[in-house]
Amino acid sequence: MLLLTEYHDRHLHLPNRVVMAPMTRLRSRPDGSPTDDVATYYAQRAEAGLIVTEGIWPHSSGQSEAWVPGLATDAQTRAWHTVTDAVHRAGGRIFAQLMHGGRLGHPQARIDGTVPAGPSAVRPEDPVHLYDGGKAPAPLPRSMTRAEIAAAVGHYADAARRAVAAGFDGVEIHGANSYLIHQFLADNTNLRTDEYGGTIVNRMRFALEVTDAVVAAVGAERVGVRLSPGNPQFGMREADPAPLYRALIAELDTRRPAYLHLTDNDDYPALADLRPRWHGTLIANVGENRAPTSPAAAERVLAAGHADLVSFGRAFIANPDLVDRIRHGRKLASVRTDGLYGQGPVGYTDYPTWAELDRHPARVA
Repeated sequence: MLLLTEYHDRHLHLPNRVVMAPMTRLRSRPDGSPTDDVATYYAQRAEAGLIVTEGIWPHSSGQSEAWVPGLATDAQTRAWHTVTDAVHRAGGRIFAQLMHGGRLGHPQARIDGTVPAGPSAVRPEDPVHLYDGGKAPAPLPRSMTRAEIAAAVGHYADAARRAVAAGFDGVEIHGANSYLIHQFLADNTNLRTDEYGGTIVNRMRFALEVTDAVVAAVGAERVGVRLSPGNPQFGMREADPAPLYRALIAELDTRRPAYLHLTDNDDYPALADLRPRWHGTLIANVGENRAPTSPAAAERVLAAGHADLVSFGRAFIANPDLVDRIRHGRKLASVRTDGLYGQGPVGYTDYPTWAELDRHPARVA
């Protein structure tokens, strides 16, 4: 299988082409540090060619929901070092995804209690997880000032430095799925008329400023970028994504980051359109807003030449030994609803491996 072959390029040296996709699980301490269960969770899945963590906020002003972890303080950095140590002891490789919520969030879902701010004052459609365990409608965000935009660029760079100090092998800049960078790119969330809005060049300016700052902070070999062209998730609107993303890919290509992590879309075949325009490593995600990615679907993507690596999301939640199950053609377990979000090991670190099921057949996969 192509999925199980090694992958080597100028930056990445991976034992297989199976990537664990970033997935929010809402398991942090009140101070935004990851819990001990987080180290166990990722170490269990260290057979992946590469792990990309859940989204981590680079500054408290970018916290999108309660219990999303951060990477902005010394305590958070130390706690993430426990996670990276566990993964490395298990033989794995792990990148930290830097995820700024921008307009997403709520004062009661943020450690600092601030009102969210994004490119423009456009209210999100989805409710927000609060610290009291409930949900609330998202408030109307503020429109970011130029000073706040510059500060956010610096926050990404600072968090990238902390990630390296915490032992991460690199960072992934989250420019997808409705978060801050995507908000600058999308039609309906960027209504600005200054140098950050209007034209294609202006709308992609923030993405490039963040990338340049992070590359300057930790080196291009430690930086990946995730994009989701045309993704309608969480109320995003991009009527004609191709021109903007072709231009953005061309610019990012000159920065030579470690990889591009690209989400495909039913209305815009981003992989087919953008793969020929990208000269570095490409990770495909084909399960967003679709059925969970299967090994067969991943093989088809690799065989078609649309990507070098494929990321799996839900399959990795329920199958800590996903790579081994693929290798032996074993049945994959399905995700349970209990414990998908929240605290503790239930629904998080208690999914058995195939070997554990074989020893204890009464266990439920």
